[in-house]
This record gives sequence, structure tokens and C-alpha cells, in this order.
Amino acid sequence: MSFPASAPPLSDVRRTLAVFAHPDDIDFGSAGTIASWVAEGIEVTYLLITRGDAGGFDDTPRDELPLMREREQRSAAAAVGVHEVYFLDGYSDGTLSPTLALRRDITAAIRRTRPDRVLTSSPLRRWEHLTGPSHPDHLAAGEATTCAIYPDARNPFAFPELLREGLEPWVVREVWYAGGPDPDHAVDITDHFEQKVAALRAHTSQTAHLDLESWLRDWLGATARSAGLPEGRLAESFTVLRTE
Repeated sequence: MSFPASAPPLSDVRRTLAVFAHPDDIDFGSAGTIASWVAEGIEVTYLLITRGDAGGFDDTPRDELPLMREREQRSAAAAVGVHEVYFLDGYSDGTLSPTLALRRDITAAIRRTRPDRVLTSSPLRRWEHLTGPSHPDHLAAGEATTCAIYPDARNPFAFPELLREGLEPWVVREVWYAGGPDPDHAVDITDHFEQKVAALRAHTSQTAHLDLESWLRDWLGATARSAGLPEGRLAESFTVLRTE
């Protein structure tokens, strides 16, 4: 199973909501693209489902890690010009499922921020790349977000308690999936590469052991070449779908 061919991105997007499972998920796959959106004047908000309590590569006490990773994500967001960063409570790293409760919480965020575009992780597994993009939490976040986009956020009869909280139905017109199979929409992020590096370096607990700049140049350069961009350019890639 794979995605259909991407639709041309909407040209009149004003607000975007990025929904991901863990701190750093946004930045590994999408920080350069988000920096380009911010530069265009698009308002971007982050929603993180967990605080990444099962991550890390050192002996940092487990009870300190969630707050550390929250601080890291806020610093990473600031590096690309994003200042609205929210975390859900009650969800643990490594245990996510696309439950009704999670769909409700994402629906509430969609109705609160009223985005034209939602960026999230792919709900489709990449069988040739089981690590990273195919983490079960990433798949669950993508599935729950997709269900929140349709039908939940636009359906006035879904989660009626949200209406009592003043959260009216909202139609998300476009969804961008990161990390899925055969992404075919490349974004040239060469001019925002340093911001992407800065965002990932902010996740010290996850990236201090990596030679980030060399690794990113190799990966993003290969992505750009696959998309037919000139030599020396750097790119992130997505699948873009319309929801209407």
C-alpha cells in the first residue's frame, strides 16, 4: 500500500498545525520546510503527543527527561521561528495507539488553531525502512491525526463536548505526510539548512552523539537529487493530499 501522487500544494495557506509523536520528530523530517513556511508568513503551531520519555542515549534520570525534552523542543521550534508549542498530557512514549481519546485531543487542537494545512507523520509503514519513520508511535500519530482531520474535526456530532467548550467544527483543506513511502513532493530547503541544523542541535539529549551537518547534507542532498534539483541543493520530501 502506498499514497497516491501528491496534489499541488495550496497557495493561500495562512495557518499550519504540525502534529507528531515525540520531540525531535518534526525537526528531523520537516524543520527546513517549516522554516520556509514561516519565512512566507505562514503561522505554524506544534502539537507534541508525548514528551519523549523513552528516548535518550545517556544516563539522564528518567524522571528528568520529559521536562528536558520539552525544553529542547521549544528551543528547536524557536530556531525555525515557531513560538506556539503545545504538549498533550497522559500519553507515554512507546505506547501510542490511535484511540478515540487521542483523536479527540487532536480534534480539539485542530478546532482551536483552525489550520488550513496539517503536517503529520505517515500512517503507512515503510517496509524497506522499519526504523525511524516506521516507529509504531509515528504510525499511530499519523493515523489518529488523519482520523481527526476527517471526519472528527469537521463533524459537529463528533465529540459533542468540544462544542460545549466553544470549539466549533473546522475543515482542514490539506495534509502533508512526512516519512511515508515514496514521497514525491520535494521542498528545497537549502536556504534554511542552518536553521534545520540549529533545531536538531537543540535536541541535545537525542543528537549530541551525531555528526549532524555531514549526515544531513548527505541525506538531504540525496533527496534533492532524487527530485531532480540541481547539484548542491538540499531538500525534504513529503506526500501532499487534499481533503475536500
